[in-house]
Amino acid sequence: MISLLIYILILSVLIVVHEFGHFIAARRVGVKVEKFSLGFGKQLWKRKKGDTEYSLSAVPMGGFVKLAGDNLEEYKGEPYEYFSKSPGKRFQIIFAGPLLNYILGFLCFWLVFVVGYPTFTTKVGTLIDGMGAQEAGLQTQDTIKAIDGSPVAYWEDLQKIIQEKKDASSVKLTVEREGKEFEVNVKVKQQEFNDQLGQKRNIGLIGITPFDEFVKVRHGIFKSFILGAQRTWDLTVLTYKGLYLMISGKMSVRDSVTGPLGIYYITSKAAKAGITAVLHLVAVLSVSLAIFNLLPLPILDGGHILFLGIEKIRGKGLSVKTERVITQVGVTVIIGLALLVTLNDISRFFGPRITQFFK
Repeated sequence: MISLLIYILILSVLIVVHEFGHFIAARRVGVKVEKFSLGFGKQLWKRKKGDTEYSLSAVPMGGFVKLAGDNLEEYKGEPYEYFSKSPGKRFQIIFAGPLLNYILGFLCFWLVFVVGYPTFTTKVGTLIDGMGAQEAGLQTQDTIKAIDGSPVAYWEDLQKIIQEKKDASSVKLTVEREGKEFEVNVKVKQQEFNDQLGQKRNIGLIGITPFDEFVKVRHGIFKSFILGAQRTWDLTVLTYKGLYLMISGKMSVRDSVTGPLGIYYITSKAAKAGITAVLHLVAVLSVSLAIFNLLPLPILDGGHILFLGIEKIRGKGLSVKTERVITQVGVTVIIGLALLVTLNDISRFFGPRITQFFK
């Protein structure tokens, strides 16, 4: 039940932030906002303030902002209507939604580094037979203090250094065992594995896993700001690379796209892990939502921006009929993708449980 509430809260925050971006940008350029709604289905609450009606509906799986004159068939030519504004001002309204999601993602990453996140220490857990660490005499619960003379405090740093080593090379480890330090040379062996994007690459390994011992890593406000910006940028680059690989057929859609059911499954895991995991999830989802909404597909913000670009080049917008046909095609594509992703989520996250149920 708690996982469901957190899931609903996360979705609601993402949607409200996105629509609030459209809302404040519209108000800023002088477009009247007729309605600001969170959710779909039966209306549970509404209130009118000024020109805008605010409402909350039963199904918190979406939301929208209704702008005056944002439909060419209803457009009357009033100065406060959407289509009365220049393409540049309309772009500001459209782009503000994804922009606020992107900013929210960055702020959540920033908070993750300020609040602190758990990571493994450099204490050794299990050793893999036939690999360099075992052959060099390392033991479970040894603590690795330095690699080639450079101190390491966290497993992620140790892992990164070793993974970059070449095959058959060696690393000098400074090891602490029962209060005493000693140095040992360990042979590195490269192995092939699939990275986050499903692409094969070779990494250096010495055959150790981390001991089940964690430490909380915190950073100052300014360093967290830089780390948050870097993490946001890295996720952006990773997402666009993933999109390119999917479009080019070099990466499976099945293993890389997640819908509402998959997000719920991930949320349930994050909720059990604590506030840092939830903040990290919100950051990833918010940045991903911003990028997804900027895809040049009709009904998405990116599709509307594409229409604005065409209008700017042609000197006039597409006809109502043409835009309607393109939008209908876009809706069909989005619905098809949604069904595909939902079926994929069921198979990927809940398949084993369903199979077990029918046994």
